[in-house]
Amino acid sequence: MSRFVDRGAIVAAWVGIGMAATIAISFLLVIPIEPVYWLLSLPAGLLIGYYANARSGRRSGRWPRIVANGVVAGFVTAATMAILLVAVKGLFFYADNGYRDASLGAPLECPAGPGCVYARYLADGRGPALEAAGVRDVASFTSFYWAQQGSSAGTVFGLTLAGGLGGALAYGLARPRPRHPDEVVGRA
Repeated sequence: MSRFVDRGAIVAAWVGIGMAATIAISFLLVIPIEPVYWLLSLPAGLLIGYYANARSGRRSGRWPRIVANGVVAGFVTAATMAILLVAVKGLFFYADNGYRDASLGAPLECPAGPGCVYARYLADGRGPALEAAGVRDVASFTSFYWAQQGSSAGTVFGLTLAGGLGGALAYGLARPRPRHPDEVVGRA
């Protein structure tokens, strides 16, 4: 047991990193459905906050330790989820070469990277909305794009961290209670 959190919370934080990586690979790379990633951030936090205390074997103890366990594991999971979201977005932003499925038309003629992402947004009919937001060129689009991604990462971080706290509170309310000292296992 450390001074602030139990050893089980540290193990749970590592599990949270793996869980975040699995969710990111599944819903940002393999089947790119970003809203599912957002929606899974809260339950992921709830699970990891609960697991941090279950892994620690918290049957008794003060609430601050239970909350700290969930928040630490939730924070690490939340940071990982946010970092992976931005990393995957960066990969696609800077590696875009203008390729499009043949059913959508010919490949876009654009400079690779931000220029192609901007051209893709314009080709999808988002030009008027971008112009209304003050986006008129690749440089302003890049600033706009990363502000949006930062906002999304902040939302994912906040939801996951809130879930970690919620999971800790749920564990604290539902945790198994210590047995009476006179009670013997196997006897009624």
